[in-house]
This record gives sequence, C-alpha cells and structure tokens, in this order.
Amino acid sequence: MIELFSANTPNGKKISIMLEEIGYDYKVTKIDLDKGEQFEKDFKKISPFSKIPVIIDHKNNQNVFESGAILIYLAEKSGKFYDNKNRLEINQWLMAQMGNVGPMLGQHHQFHHYNPGKSKFGEDRYFKISRRIYQELDERLEIKKFLSGNTYTISDIATFPWIARHEWHDIGLAKFKNLTRWYNEISRRDAVIKGFSFIDKNELPPKV
Repeated sequence: MIELFSANTPNGKKISIMLEEIGYDYKVTKIDLDKGEQFEKDFKKISPFSKIPVIIDHKNNQNVFESGAILIYLAEKSGKFYDNKNRLEINQWLMAQMGNVGPMLGQHHQFHHYNPGKSKFGEDRYFKISRRIYQELDERLEIKKFLSGNTYTISDIATFPWIARHEWHDIGLAKFKNLTRWYNEISRRDAVIKGFSFIDKNELPPKV
C-alpha cells in the first residue's frame, strides 16, 4: 500500500495521476496547507523542506519526498512510463518541469492569480516567462508526440497538471495548437481523470 501525503495542487496531482496510471492501491492523507500542517513536526520527519507530496511505501517501509523523485521511484517500481532506452530524454524533460515549468508557472500564480495588483514588475515578468514556456513546449510538441518522444512518460505526467491550470494563466492555451493537442489527449486518459480528482471528486481537467 502506498500512502500519499498531499494537497490539491499541480505537484500533488502528479503523484495521484501516476498511481492511477500504474494501477497501485493507495490512500490519501490530506495535508492542509492553509492551516500550515506541512510545517508540523511529524510531517517534517518525512519531508525535510515541509513540502507536499510525499509517499510512504508501507510494503518496503520507504518514504520518498520531492515529486520528481517520487515519479522516478514509482516508475522504476512498476516498470512503466520510464523506458530504459529513452531514459536520458525522459530525465531531461522531467528536470525541465521540476526546475523551470513548475517554479515559473508557480510564480505566475502568485503574482497574477493570488496577489494581483501588488507588483506590476512581478506580474509582467512571470507572465512573459510563462508565455515563453507555453511557446517552448509547443515547439517541442510540434516535432514529438509527447515531451520525451513518441511515448507517454513521467515527464508528461509531471508537466500536465501545471498546464491544467491554464485558466489561471490567461495566456490562451488554444493559441498553441501542438500544446493543446497534447493537453487534450492526456486529459482524456481514464487514469488522468481519476488522478486529477483525487481530493475533489467533482474536479475535471479544465477544457481548452
């Protein structure tokens, strides 16, 4: 049994989607970020930086923090979505999500969605960066079906929940035909639909 400590965020959704994709039994322990539960002593024992998500693999008595590391752990454990022949390419696009797509779109959320009007510099900066990320992903998906090649992998699973907040970004996902094609294909996957609603059972990936 995998225990997922998480909240209803893009990083949290990565892992629930992955668990649904590989068909593993799991239970969700919700961490209320608004109440600061991520900073409690017991949680910090398994998450040194007080961040979600974290998993505990109770069968192996193993806990894993950081969403990219969790995806790799689950992919290696299940033997799915992490092909040996294409591993370098997968790792690059996974790290691109971890180091660029998520952090930059996350800053855009902070300035544009949560705190509009407080910093014109911040809003303008992260809007431009986010729009460029959309363009760069679109250019990649013009030549490849999925981010790491022609096969759906953990790099797609990692990136999808961030693009699923496209309504927050006000960039216009529909303007990017290749990214839209990729987004629509992934959003129709049964495991993605189930994983996306791991906390809010009525939540679906937003349509373009």
